[in-house]
Amino acid sequence: MVTFTAVWVFAGLSLTVTAESPMKSVASPGQSEKFPKVLEPLSQRFADRQTAEVPDFQRHVMPLLGRLGCNGRSCHGSFQGRGGFQLSLFGYDFKADHAALTDENAGRVDVEDVAESLILAKPVDADMHEGGKRFDHDSWQYNALARWIESGASTYRSIQTLDRLEIQPEAIQFTGDDQQQQLTAIAHWADGTKEDVTELCRFSTNDDSVATIDELGRVDSAMTGDTHVVVAYDRAVVPVAVTRRIDFDGDVAEPPVSDHIVDQLIAQKHEKLGIVPSPLCTDSEFIRRASLDITGTLPAAEEVRRFLANEDPNKRNELIEDLLDAPGYAAWWATRIADWTGNNEQELTNALPVRGAASRLWYEWLRVRLDDNVPYDELVEGIVTAQSRQDGEDYLEYCESMTEACKPGNEDLFAARDGMPLFWARRNFQKPEERAIGFAYAFLGIRIECAQCHKHPFDQWSKDNFDQFAKLFASINARPNAVAKDATAIRKELLDDITGGEKLNNGELRRLIYKRANAGGIVPFPELTYVNRGNTARQRKMKGKKRGSMPANVNAPTGYLLGDAEPVVLDKDPREKLMQWLRDPANPYFAPSIVNRVWANYFGVGIINPTDDMNLANPASNQPLLDYLSDGFRESGFDLHWLHREIVTSDAYQRSTQTNPTNAKDRTNFSRHVPRRLPAEVIRDAVLLATQSSEQTEKMRTTLSDMAIAADVPQGRNQRDFALQVFGQSARESNCDCDRSDSPSLLQSIYLRNDMEMYQQLASKDGWVAQACASLGEAGPGQRDNPQRDQIARKAEQTRVQMMARVKRYLALNDKKREAQRAKFEKSYQAMRKRFKQFGYETPSLRKLLAYPDSWELRKLGERDNANVGGGQSTVPSLDAIVEDAYLRALSRTPDREELDIAKQYIRESESVADGLSSVMWALVNTKEFIITH
Repeated sequence: MVTFTAVWVFAGLSLTVTAESPMKSVASPGQSEKFPKVLEPLSQRFADRQTAEVPDFQRHVMPLLGRLGCNGRSCHGSFQGRGGFQLSLFGYDFKADHAALTDENAGRVDVEDVAESLILAKPVDADMHEGGKRFDHDSWQYNALARWIESGASTYRSIQTLDRLEIQPEAIQFTGDDQQQQLTAIAHWADGTKEDVTELCRFSTNDDSVATIDELGRVDSAMTGDTHVVVAYDRAVVPVAVTRRIDFDGDVAEPPVSDHIVDQLIAQKHEKLGIVPSPLCTDSEFIRRASLDITGTLPAAEEVRRFLANEDPNKRNELIEDLLDAPGYAAWWATRIADWTGNNEQELTNALPVRGAASRLWYEWLRVRLDDNVPYDELVEGIVTAQSRQDGEDYLEYCESMTEACKPGNEDLFAARDGMPLFWARRNFQKPEERAIGFAYAFLGIRIECAQCHKHPFDQWSKDNFDQFAKLFASINARPNAVAKDATAIRKELLDDITGGEKLNNGELRRLIYKRANAGGIVPFPELTYVNRGNTARQRKMKGKKRGSMPANVNAPTGYLLGDAEPVVLDKDPREKLMQWLRDPANPYFAPSIVNRVWANYFGVGIINPTDDMNLANPASNQPLLDYLSDGFRESGFDLHWLHREIVTSDAYQRSTQTNPTNAKDRTNFSRHVPRRLPAEVIRDAVLLATQSSEQTEKMRTTLSDMAIAADVPQGRNQRDFALQVFGQSARESNCDCDRSDSPSLLQSIYLRNDMEMYQQLASKDGWVAQACASLGEAGPGQRDNPQRDQIARKAEQTRVQMMARVKRYLALNDKKREAQRAKFEKSYQAMRKRFKQFGYETPSLRKLLAYPDSWELRKLGERDNANVGGGQSTVPSLDAIVEDAYLRALSRTPDREELDIAKQYIRESESVADGLSSVMWALVNTKEFIITH
């Protein structure tokens, strides 16, 4: 067997303890003497109770209890413990666990009478132990625990450092059913000890449909595909890739090889899995997909026509550039970043003295920077290091500027300011712990809330790591009444002017401030300030000296960046340090997190999924791809346009939904386009863009008015837009991408089919149906029809159908009978043509009708297709053109012949043209093709 070594380096704050190991060393066959020898597993070393070796509490006892399930969620590791006894979850608080086990009153260890220790007596007796029998009396597990107890049940005073956990083999490649692979885990400790700890590890699989793993580390093959099994021991968490190649003997047409680096990196993974990717999508699919994904906006029918008629081979790249410069790009991506950073109007209620302004200002600040393609790190810097005042601005000028900016329509004044301090001012973002969790989620794409109470089970973060990181945010003050020291007097003057010097309670004061602000008067605004803890401590020390006491030396408090061993001294605002750390090329989260989120927007699944849960147990499905995009993003100067362009110009993004036997089940290796439901804002806007008139939709696309992607839909506590709520718009209430839902529901179907809003849009005087009816010279929705004209139209249609049937019967006659009836048939047809002319309708010549019996369509005199007539182009569209426009508006494609005939037939058979057109558009909006990407 070939041995591979996976190296994981963990940064931590624990001390390294170097001590001579009491354990006996066993050399592996053929092992070189110049390397430390690997100790045998405990099952061999403690097979005999009489061994002289003493197990180590951290290295052996607690991992063993973890393997036995003692410190799991359902047992003594639960929040309230079990049976009056509690251990830390998964056993990472060694000091607390040792104290609990050896406690005189409730402990589980008796060094005076080893056999009576409950840690031994209960697990061997199924009746006595609520958790059932865990091991036998003569097992190695019993021997190891008994030996530790009889030696005094001691532990090291300091935590020992695990350098790395080596897993053999590094990766597993299965080729068929019922195959197995045993993993071996070797712990490398800082004191040089190497030990086989396979029996002490916890094992799990990320996808049991591809591979399962048992408690002994044996991996079994299942279905084809790829996943990871995860090995956890001490503070190490190591994923092991498992793949099973797809074996298909038939022929699958392979698309042309792409020279795009993204495609090449994906192709390497496809080669391992035996996947053949799908061909590229059609042009109509591409313009719809790219427009919705990049700008959150349906393409206009005329844009689709031009794109489909364009024969330039570079037209897709040109479209991408146009979309990145379109107003919808900045609007849609400002909404997405507002999701990730937590722009929630309810949590910003008291952040500013003008209600309803904070969320608008937040959004516009982001939108302007995205419209200018400001580098992502600079955008984040404006949030992280935000100050309330501009350089050189005094407090009164600041209040004047903000009062003006809060007026509806003046959001650009706030967007022109350097910083966006509202990020720090949310009500649910005031505690250091809330800020630590939210900051990690927004800018690092990691979930560290588990470490708030215990060591993260799937990552390296301990409770101490969390607490030290949270300290960095403790002194940032963004509360509603906070102002800098130099502003205190001016703020009081502004308040006295509003209250007349009267002392009011907070509620009354807020109402007066709101009233003054709404009237355009200058009101005091809060400021983001930093409380220097170091100065505060020194001031307390000086006061102590003045009183004659002898206080101890006071040092400024410190905190730690995640994974950094050097402390951050909190004698000044640490946010500059935070920003330097984010920008550092060695930071493994900042660039990959935004790359991963942008990628997920285009593919429906991240390279790491979920996108906000980057941890050691959740590795990338294609690490080289994530590395390439992250490195390129940094090298581009954090250019978001570069990132979008690099993704959407790839063949991987442009693949069709067609599947083949090798990629039909693939959802994570980007070999095909996986249809997904459109986001809430995009669906809501798409319905409007499909159903409103060309004039209205052009205004919407240009000014972004009434567009949900541009946050131009009121979203107060009691006035949430029903469509956005039904389709799962992010509530931005927690630090989780799961706040946005893409799950289908019955209410979504009911909304599109039966909601009053839908019928109002179809019946609107400014809608597409009214526009189409006007172009045809027909009454629009809700307009009074002409009963006599309608009766004539119905009679004409009835006669046309009757004559078509007679023509087909005539053509079915043999030649002799046709010749005998020809004169009579011609006379009858000419009489019918005369009646149709009186009705105002055209008829084809008999020769044409006999040659093409299905070509006759009911058409008024003077009505023509959009074709040259007498050197000019008719401005009266045909019904064909109207139906085609409906398809282009809703689905970004033209209808096929069958779809066109069905639609026209339905319109003719409807009570009015308006009813028929409304029904056609209603049907298109209710197709899966409308609501999903394709």
